Amino acid sequence: MAFKWTCPYCNHDTTIGNENYRNGKSDQTIQNKYGYRRLAIDWIVCPNPDCQQLSLYAELKTLVWENSDWKTKGNCVESWRLLPKSQAKVFPEYVPLVIRQDYEEACAISDASPKASATLSRRCLQGMIRDFWGVSKNRLIDEINEIKDKVDPLTWKSIDAIRKVGNIGAHMESDINLIIDVDPTEANLLIELIELLIKEWYIHRHEREQQLNAIISLSETKVEAKKNNSL
Repeated sequence: MAFKWTCPYCNHDTTIGNENYRNGKSDQTIQNKYGYRRLAIDWIVCPNPDCQQLSLYAELKTLVWENSDWKTKGNCVESWRLLPKSQAKVFPEYVPLVIRQDYEEACAISDASPKASATLSRRCLQGMIRDFWGVSKNRLIDEINEIKDKVDPLTWKSIDAIRKVGNIGAHMESDINLIIDVDPTEANLLIELIELLIKEWYIHRHEREQQLNAIISLSETKVEAKKNNSL
């Protein structure tokens, strides 16, 4: 058995084989109002020698007695990632601390409180616009409009989508009986966009600066060597 997997600690794409994977199960067959259940667990150790962190996943499934055996049936009832506790990626320290903190908190509560997670993604986005683009206005929508000609149209629409979904958690409707929910899948989509923007804005800029500085340093070294040889 082998499957593709991305380590949540070091972000390395890899293939997991039997040497790095273990699984197990526990069946609940006591009569109760929810029915019988099977808890399936998966252990994965990252094969990257510089990481080797442990990940733990669990799924709760419906259990039925069929053909003289216990079998799972239907879709997963509920699932959890127990280790690491959050899906947050580890970003470099040159990404501002407050942005990393809002992002990590949004990841930590995306399943337990998707609406609050969306609100944190909105706040994280506002922090990035103010820091990276140097734009600061009273309202987020005005800040987003200010960078409309600085990013491509699809990115801008996605950024505005974070604002709209985040507003659901940040602002109460005029009719307090009107409930608009954000589910975990939607909250995670916003988190993925925050990750994309961090990579495109901060990480790509840093890598570009490193590459250009290396070229400048090489040029200066060559010029200095030529000067010394001519003496």
